[in-house]
Amino acid sequence: MKKIVMSSLLVTALFLTVSCKNETKETTEPAEAAAASETGSAYKVDTQNSVIEWVGSKPAGKHNGTLSLSSGEISLNNGKVESGKFTIDMNTITVLDLAAGDGKEDLEGHLKGLGKEEDADHFFNTKKFPEGTFEITSVVTENGSTTVNGNLTLKGITKPVSFKATLLVDGDQLTLTSDSFTINRTEWGVNYASKSIFDNLKDKFVNDDIELKVSVTATK
Repeated sequence: MKKIVMSSLLVTALFLTVSCKNETKETTEPAEAAAASETGSAYKVDTQNSVIEWVGSKPAGKHNGTLSLSSGEISLNNGKVESGKFTIDMNTITVLDLAAGDGKEDLEGHLKGLGKEEDADHFFNTKKFPEGTFEITSVVTENGSTTVNGNLTLKGITKPVSFKATLLVDGDQLTLTSDSFTINRTEWGVNYASKSIFDNLKDKFVNDDIELKVSVTATK
């Protein structure tokens, strides 16, 4: 009889534990991309004047650089963004804090995965995944603050991302400038030296969070 009671209590405890975990689990599924209407106005991204700034850090310091867009379009309707898609050229990963011949080329190559074949997937593996994309799912303005929601695809993995941004329209020119925001690189399979993935790294780890800032200029 005692064994039956103990078994029932154990099953109940396991059920409650699993239930609690399911209740607190966050959903990170991408939403459906927003579509442009027939009455919307299309603004083509000026790739020469648009940039993504990035900062990566580790205990010994940090590195910063840029990424470029290869194409993109934003659709406005009655002054509001209704859709947008941007293509990121991953082969434009540039390191700005190191000088040429002083580690700049080595780090850029490592980030792009251009070294040994077994190391190609450490970061962004641009041979296999030369492009990334960001598609807007919604733009919400409340109390004077605008939030851009969208799906970011890197290394073939799509995850939802949100950031605060300022949107300005001046005649035929549109500018979208984000506040600085962070993404967890491991969600896109960028696992190199992540202490959340690997044990015993001590102080040789690289932080999971990458800081980003997006500046986009587009014209009719």
